[in-house]
Parts: sequence; C-alpha cells; structure tokens
Amino acid sequence: MTRKFQLLFPLILFFLVSGYTFAQESDISGNWSGNISIPGGELEMIFKISKAEGKYEAKMDVPKQGATNLPVGEVLFTGDSLKIAVPAILGNYAGKLISADSISGKWKQSGMSFDVNLSRTEEIIELKRPQLPVPPFPYLAEEVEYTNPKSGLKIAGTLTLPKDEKNCPSVLLITGSGAEDRDETVFGHKPFAVIADYLTRHGIAVLRVDDRGVGGSEGDVNSSTSQDFAGDVLAGVEFLKTRKEIDPKKIGLIGHSEGGLIAPIAAVESDDVAFIIMMAGPGVTGEQIVLEQSALVSKAAGLPEYAIEQGRLTNQKIFDIVKSEPDSATIVDELRQILAQGMYDGMNDDMKKMIDAKIQGVNSPWFRYFLTYDPQPTLTKVKCPVLAINGTKDLQVPVSNLKNIIEAVNSGGNMQVDTISFKNHNHLFQQCETGAISEYSQIEETIDPEVLKTMKDWILKTTTN
Repeated sequence: MTRKFQLLFPLILFFLVSGYTFAQESDISGNWSGNISIPGGELEMIFKISKAEGKYEAKMDVPKQGATNLPVGEVLFTGDSLKIAVPAILGNYAGKLISADSISGKWKQSGMSFDVNLSRTEEIIELKRPQLPVPPFPYLAEEVEYTNPKSGLKIAGTLTLPKDEKNCPSVLLITGSGAEDRDETVFGHKPFAVIADYLTRHGIAVLRVDDRGVGGSEGDVNSSTSQDFAGDVLAGVEFLKTRKEIDPKKIGLIGHSEGGLIAPIAAVESDDVAFIIMMAGPGVTGEQIVLEQSALVSKAAGLPEYAIEQGRLTNQKIFDIVKSEPDSATIVDELRQILAQGMYDGMNDDMKKMIDAKIQGVNSPWFRYFLTYDPQPTLTKVKCPVLAINGTKDLQVPVSNLKNIIEAVNSGGNMQVDTISFKNHNHLFQQCETGAISEYSQIEETIDPEVLKTMKDWILKTTTN
C-alpha cells in the first residue's frame, strides 16, 4: 500500500470568483477512481465518498490488492480543496477540484509521493470469486464460542457439520501470520470458507475461528507468539471433543503458512490430534524464511540484483540486532539508525511514522519468536500422520521446505508423512503464472479444486485406517 496528493488554480478576478462559487456548490459524493504508477504497471485506487448530516465520509478500495472498504479517517472538502486521511495504511490524499468530475492531486504514503488524478466513476467492478460459498448450504453452520483456559481469552468461530452424520472426522483450520478472520480473508479471497465448505460437503466437520483480537475473539496477535496460538488451537480441540456429532479420535488440524508451523506444536502437546496437514508450512527458521521470501518477492517485482542484495544485508542487520539485543529501547535507537541511515531526526512525520511502524513490527513478541523459532526439533516429535503440501511457485514459503519437513518427521521415527508439490501453484494454492503476490487478487480461483480433493481424500483415508 502507499500515500499521496495536492495542486492548481485559475486567473482573473471573474474566474476566481466563479471558480470559488462552483467549488462551494459542488457535491463530491460518489465514487472517484485514479491510478498510481508503480514498477510493473498501474495500481488503481478508489474513494467511495458519501455525505451524512453535512459531513463527508469515505471508504477506500485498492482492487488489484483485493482491498475493499478500507476505513478512511477525516475527509475535508473546503472551497476546491480535498483532503482524505487513511490512517490504517499511513496514507493521505490531497487534491483540488478542477471540474465537477475531476480532481488533481497527490497520494502520499511511507514518505513517497505520487501524482494521482481522480475521476468520477459510476461503476465499481466487483472481483469475481466463483468458489465463494453461498447459501443455502447442504450442511449445518453454527456460531460458536469457547475459552482458552490458559489465557482466559474467548475464541469465536464457525463450526460446519455434515447433516445427519455421527462420529464424523473433523478439522480445525489455523490461519497464517497476521490478524486474520475465520475465513482467512486475503486479497479479496476467503480460502478457509472455501475449504470448510468443500470438506463439510464431503462428511468432514470443520471449525474455523477468528484470530486473537479479530471479530469475536479476544486478545492481540502482535503481543502473542506461535506458541500462544498453539494453546488456542488445543482449546479448539477440547471444544470439538465435547461435540456428540464428532469422533473425538478423528480430530485433525489444517494449518496454512504460519498455521503450518503452529499445527505441529499443538500436535506434539496433545495425543488428541489425530493428524495434521501443513499447507505451505515452514521447515526452517523464520529468519531463513523471511530472507528467502524477501529475495524471491523482490525479484518477481522486477527489482535489480543489487537492490535485492542490499535489502538482504539490511534485513540481516535488523535480525541480528533483534536476536542479540534484549533491551527494547536500545533496539529502537539502533534500528532507527539502520532504517533511516542516520537521518531520522531530519525526516518528515510521514517518514518517521513509516520507520517506527517497521520497527514496531520487528520488535514485537510475535516477530521475535517467529524469527528464531526452528520447527525441526518439534517436527521430529510429531507421531501422528502428516500431509505437507506446497506450490512450486510459492514465493513466500518455497517448495524446498517440503524436503526439510519430511526429513525432520522421518528422523523422529514417524514414517506416516506424505509430501505433495503442486506444479505452478502459489502460496494460496491458486494456479498461477509467476507466483507474485500481485497475482493473488487478479486470479479468480481461490484455491485449486485439485488441492481440495487431495486434502479430502487424504483425511478420509487417514481416518478410516
């Protein structure tokens, strides 16, 4: 995401007066669209402006990034001047009305500024998501809540149950990193809603829940760690054991990305986990994952090799400080020096906010844990059946992790492990061209049906043996 905007004026008193009158009488309610020029093409941004009780308010869409209805802060329109703040992404737009249907201005974000001219648009094209489940459903869906006894936090989610089934197998879905809702909504897709719908239609109960601090769940993601999330998962397993429709000996876990790291932690701590599926789960340390991910994503975005290498060196310096310095205040000072190249005090407020936001992210309990956690010792202790899957064009958790996973599980004496790589699939298990993150929202498919069938067949086979 990014931020920008501001410009222009006329001549002669007559035109100044008439221009002022025009602006005063104008109503900017409606949809306004403009493009930001970025490496690799253009990024459309849309402001959906409305007026209530004489005051303007707005929502923001970035279609290519699958972002819809982003919350907008203050919307000020005075004379012919428009200012829109988008604090959620540290961005702002400033422009001038030059006609009833045109605004000229700049978008500013993360210390960068882009020319963006907005035009009125009547139609906002909806992203097509043909796999998104719509009612009526041939199964039962129930809103549920339970508490993690260790943390005392309430967890809320949706349990889908096959109709008239008894003692059916079940899975609990575990989201990737960041504050995710129960559908793992990302780039306009809802992968967990699609997975839950498919599996439940085939006789498998599914529990999907909001992450800490999201939706109906209590707590905070950034102040928690993967180990804490594993505790939430085990609370979910205990909840599933109380349901008469579910076979307590056939409860499994499906974790995507970081969820694929959390699933083995939970499985090692409980004999009640009958199997796990790791969807693009890591088999190496978080540090290694982030360094490799950064290089692959940067290369796909068209960055030159020298820039990729510079980014790697900077990241390594940051990670070394985070790992070695126990004092958080000292870390902030040292990271400011690296990220601002010694010029932090002279930077404008937007640049300072951008740098401090990055520091807050890498200095959080979640990132500190993720950076140093090595999943291999845990994988050697997993005794239940394991299915690990990955896409060959995954740039976030490369397919090479499958080798690390199977070797670790086997080294602990567990031979009940299968690994499958899906050709030309990305991190979301969509069929793709390059695997670049920019493709995620543009692909209509949420998750390849072959991936869904593979997981379903493996679960049914595993739970009937």
